[in-house]
Amino acid sequence: MKQPDSVVFVVDDDSSVREAIKSLIGSVGLRVETFETAQEFLRSTRPDAPGCVVLDVRLPGLSGLDLQRELAAHGINLPVIFITGHGDIPMSVRAMKAGALEFLTKPFRDQDLLDAIQQALERDRGARQHRAENAELRERFDSLTSREREVMGLVVSGLLNKQIAGELGTSEVTIKIHRSQVMKKMGAGSLAELVRMTEKLGIPAAKD
Repeated sequence: MKQPDSVVFVVDDDSSVREAIKSLIGSVGLRVETFETAQEFLRSTRPDAPGCVVLDVRLPGLSGLDLQRELAAHGINLPVIFITGHGDIPMSVRAMKAGALEFLTKPFRDQDLLDAIQQALERDRGARQHRAENAELRERFDSLTSREREVMGLVVSGLLNKQIAGELGTSEVTIKIHRSQVMKKMGAGSLAELVRMTEKLGIPAAKD
């Protein structure tokens, strides 16, 4: 089954609000899934596609703020747009500090919600791409032998092949071969690119 390009999850216990928001979002060609409670949303199987959550603050059982915390605790990185008819400043501050993208008070302008949704979907697309790139980078790094990792750490710390050979007690020719393998396996076209890769992976350069 083909995954949707993107999906908006609406969680609101008021059926008329759910349907109105579903109709609005559907009118711009986006897929929408609606839920009456936070628990129902957490139990659902979500498609592997860029998405965001339009979330009422006040819900029966788990509140919107509780759901926001649950999503973070489970590593579910969907951007959250809060909507509320009973918003107050402390609640808004808590939501935004916890990473909410927007906090809209009912009645809000349709366009304000649509703009927030587009921003949220763009953010999620970017985050998903970033995670995919990092996972691929980690896979490349995992393909290196332990000696190649040692050489890589010394290369990005700025040592020359001769110095690395002295550090590891081997020949300069051997280091050249290891270095070439590191660049090939990591897909790095230059030393600067290799340094950027180690920074993305959070790997400290070897101390000389």
